[in-house]
Amino acid sequence: MKRLEIFVESVILASRWLLVVFYIGLGLALALYAVSFGFKLWDFASHLIGLDETETILKILGLIDAALIASLVVMVIISGYENFVSRFDNEDDVRWLGQIDAGSLKIKVASTIVAISSIHLLQIFLNVPKYTDNQIMWHTILHVTFIASALFLALIDRISKNPSKEKASDL
Repeated sequence: MKRLEIFVESVILASRWLLVVFYIGLGLALALYAVSFGFKLWDFASHLIGLDETETILKILGLIDAALIASLVVMVIISGYENFVSRFDNEDDVRWLGQIDAGSLKIKVASTIVAISSIHLLQIFLNVPKYTDNQIMWHTILHVTFIASALFLALIDRISKNPSKEKASDL
């Protein structure tokens, strides 16, 4: 029976390496997104002279949005691999990552989503005539929901990392 238990545990532990397929896929998707970013940048640069200030700001916000999304993908790839698959052999190469556990990663992802949502909402506010009042309302509600979710994730993470004084005094 003990042999079966050890075998099952080995299979379960080895299954984490299947995540590598997802991280490589995200890396490939990031490369494709970089090509898309290049086209957006080229379009912006080639039409810069004819754009008014609002259009210029909207194009720049689109580029910032793309950079935030790309950063989010990199954060998920590196942190996910480090947390769930294997530590990097050369810690100096990823020292800038710090200690990102699953809870911290969730907060960073939520914060990035709030930043991306903020940019989208700003783009909508700069293009108000293109949207109905109902669309603006729902985009705003969705943004506030993202903010509330990020705050609750941070609160839950803080509570889970700091045991209450009552628990400490019980010891």
